[in-house]
Amino acid sequence: MSRDRGVRGGRRGRFALVTASVAVLSMTAGGCVVVHGEREIVPTATRAEAARALKDFTAAYNKADKEFDRSLDADRVAGALADIDGAKLRVGNENYPDGNPSHTPLELTDAEFTIPEKAGWPRWFVADADSNKGSEDARWLLVFTRASADDVWAVSYLTMLNADDVPEFEKDADGNAQPVTADDAALAVAPGRLGKAYADYMKVTGDDGDGGGSEDETFAPGSHTTVLRAEREKNGSRPGLARQYIDEPLTDGAYAPVGLRTKDGGALVFFATRHYEKQTAAQGVDISVPNRNVQALLTGDLKSSLTLEYVSNQAVLDPARTASDRQVRFLSRVDGLTGAKGE
Repeated sequence: MSRDRGVRGGRRGRFALVTASVAVLSMTAGGCVVVHGEREIVPTATRAEAARALKDFTAAYNKADKEFDRSLDADRVAGALADIDGAKLRVGNENYPDGNPSHTPLELTDAEFTIPEKAGWPRWFVADADSNKGSEDARWLLVFTRASADDVWAVSYLTMLNADDVPEFEKDADGNAQPVTADDAALAVAPGRLGKAYADYMKVTGDDGDGGGSEDETFAPGSHTTVLRAEREKNGSRPGLARQYIDEPLTDGAYAPVGLRTKDGGALVFFATRHYEKQTAAQGVDISVPNRNVQALLTGDLKSSLTLEYVSNQAVLDPARTASDRQVRFLSRVDGLTGAKGE
């Protein structure tokens, strides 16, 4: 991810969506029942804790960006963001070992926190802030996650949305947001299936003139769906260089999707995927490394093929199953080159 990247399509968690702790019951000598674990549904963080987490992340992010040293914010990033931003820092360190000559400190202001209530661990919340980087009308949405009370808050998803695209969330009388589960049957696509659905969608080609066909209408047309498939189809047919693509969902551990119920009955869901692009040169055609960033991540011996690896995090609106339009709509997609291998 470019650290100054703006919003794509209009403007990289550690944890599962909703996992209640398992209570362990045991009988004491006196016959009393003792409950171990957490079953009470509570807000995942206080406003003060959320504000401190945002401040700590920003400070660590700026240190790492200034020095091009991924160890300086390693405990403040997780999942897709750790992959994307970690690769960016490795590239920067390779090309500029003395530090980032273009460093401008990130400033996140006017922050709003959407804090769900749930039982047990893991816990997470969403920060929505204005940034001094990217488009002026963009908001940065950061998903903070925490596996246990012994862990610090880390950002697993980071995306940018136009201010008008940030949805209204369903909240209770106390202002607590409502998380959706990985298998939520009330949504058009269960959040836990979104990664696979998107990977499967990217394998589909059609003849509708926009790169996508009627074979799969899970996702609404747009720059991250029909347009991206059209670009792949176009690039795959270029003479002298064949391109093959592999798309995979990322759903476990730090990459688990998270989602918040919206007022219309749908949900804003964050999910992650991994993508490979293999370029194979025809006999007699030379293959070269595209730029310094790829060179910095390159492993293997580049002879006739180059495989590029990307990690992507998405923010989508997943409508209610009862909605008249049940297509999932992309709000933002941030991806980054995380590996390159020559063969």
